Amino acid sequence: MIQFLRVDHRLLHGQVAVSWFNALDVNTILVASDSVAADDFRKSAIRLAKPEAAKLVMKSIEESIKAINSGVTDKYQMLIVVESVDDAYKLIDGTNGKIPMLNLGGTKQREGTTNFSKAVNLTDNEVHQLNDLKKRNIDIFIQQVPNEKKVPFEA
Repeated sequence: MIQFLRVDHRLLHGQVAVSWFNALDVNTILVASDSVAADDFRKSAIRLAKPEAAKLVMKSIEESIKAINSGVTDKYQMLIVVESVDDAYKLIDGTNGKIPMLNLGGTKQREGTTNFSKAVNLTDNEVHQLNDLKKRNIDIFIQQVPNEKKVPFEA
């Protein structure tokens, strides 16, 4: 069962590996990323950040969608981490309502982005994607760590 979907350009690091993993009481972390799935060096680095008690899975976005839709992930209490709003959009769109929420944890500042919080910077296209998800009743919020207040995404 999917407990949490987080956008964080850093993927698996201290905040995710320790804070969120423990706060959510999950047993599995899925890193859904086309670039990580194709890069053995990045996979090795991500494995180093994995909490000892966690099952870690790294798949492309398409492989992640297939796994979620097949039901093979249903037996796990799962935290999913993606690098971008676009990846989150594809994942939510492709899994037919199996992901009811989206945490915006960190998107780096890039050319053409607007700052929405100290760690969330979004392009116009990303804002459009998030507004589309909101219309589908996806709960979207900004929250870097569990002990911070959830701030609903508004654009």
